Amino acid sequence: SGTVFALDIEPSILRASQVRAKSLRLTNIEYIVRDFVSDGSGLPDGVADYAMLFNILHTDEPVELLCEALRNVRPAGRIGVIHWNYDPETPRGPPMEIRPRPRDCERWAEAAGLNCGRVIDLPPYHYGYLLSPVTN
Repeated sequence: SGTVFALDIEPSILRASQVRAKSLRLTNIEYIVRDFVSDGSGLPDGVADYAMLFNILHTDEPVELLCEALRNVRPAGRIGVIHWNYDPETPRGPPMEIRPRPRDCERWAEAAGLNCGRVIDLPPYHYGYLLSPVTN
């Protein structure tokens, strides 16, 4: 239920998502071509129950991306992070010199004001976290 906001810098990715969603008769998705890294989401504060950052934290400012996702979720919201394993045998993904290790993601989450639980193994090529806002 609710609206799914699908953001991507690549229009072709969003078009492919639209085709797939249409085949599944999903009508609650808003597709937004946007450079999330440089421009943020453009969404209002607290608009989402869940935000997902998928294979994107290898940028220059990962804490800023996490802060933007935190701004977008409600106080009880969650943020999912998925990234490529730190393993040169993975068939794709960013170069190893910029690929984050799980501990990097943990430090960035803490710096953004997020609680970071245990790492989640997502075989064969990924790991992830389910983050929640720190409450005082």
